[in-house]
Order: sequence, then structure tokens, then C-alpha cells
Amino acid sequence: MRLRFLFVVHVLLLVQANGFAKEGIRTHEGWLYLAVVVDLFSRQVVGWSMGSRIDTSLVLDALLMALWPHQSRAPVIVHSDQGCQFTGHEWQTFLRDHNLVSSMSRRGNCHDNAVAESFFQLLKRERIRRRVYATRDDARADVFNYIEMFYNSQRRHSSAAGLSPVEFEQRHSQRLNGV
Repeated sequence: MRLRFLFVVHVLLLVQANGFAKEGIRTHEGWLYLAVVVDLFSRQVVGWSMGSRIDTSLVLDALLMALWPHQSRAPVIVHSDQGCQFTGHEWQTFLRDHNLVSSMSRRGNCHDNAVAESFFQLLKRERIRRRVYATRDDARADVFNYIEMFYNSQRRHSSAAGLSPVEFEQRHSQRLNGV
């Protein structure tokens, strides 16, 4: 079993016409926030959560989704920025209870989260830019479709030998099993 290095990112950044930054996915019901967990090895989005608020439960739900199928006993490194949802007692306790090692980016250094930022840039460019969804449920369905039906299974990545994240994981697993 290889060590997985996961990036956890909690929001999208959109700049409004008035120059103020607002984070999230626009809907007529208000903002929808997206937390993702990206596996650095394959670039696969292995966990995600959406909600109407940026809080610790949003990122914990995404991380729980990522951890559920793996049940690894080996320590897993979880990288995040220094947002308040990642520095609180609830987050730190969850990491400790699940044998997860916390890693945080330096202040003002966006390069530490480049893989996750790349995912959000692609999501914005390929799916949600200049779009306002009628409802949060419409936005959830569209983002789910992008992640599960396109990004993980079809979108090719140069860092994954030109394969989709799912194909890259499958080929790696076949190599490990000698098939």
C-alpha cells in the first residue's frame, strides 16, 4: 500500500464586477461552496462536499468521503491551507483520531496547493464560469457530473501519463499485481 498525499481545498474564488472577491458557486438561492480532496498521486478527486456555508463540517465531509473506501492503517498526509476550518479543534481531533498527518501551506503561498487550485481552475473554465444556477441542487448535480462523469473518468492529465485519474490508478494497480 502506497502512502497517499491528499490536498484538501475548501472554496472557489470568483471576482465580482465591483472588485470584491466572493468565494463559491453562484446560484439564485445564494452561494454554494465546494470542498474537495485531491489525491496527489493520480490527481483524482477522491472526496468532495458541497454546502451553503464554509465551515469545518464541509471539509470533514469531503475528507470522510475520501477516507471511507481506503481504510488505510498507514499514516496519510492531509494538506490544506490555513483557513479557520483547518485550524480548529474539531479538524485536528478528526485528523488525530483517523491517523492522519496535518500539513499546512505557508501564508500567502498558493503554490503549496497547486494541484487543488488546478482542479478548481479547470472546473471554472470547463463548467461553471459565467454561470448562475437556478438552485443549489442544480449546481450540485452539475458539479457532481463534472467530477464523477468527466474529470475523474475522462479528463486526461499530463502528470498521469496522459491518462484520466481513474485509468492511471487502474494501470498502476495492474502493474503492482503483475497483470
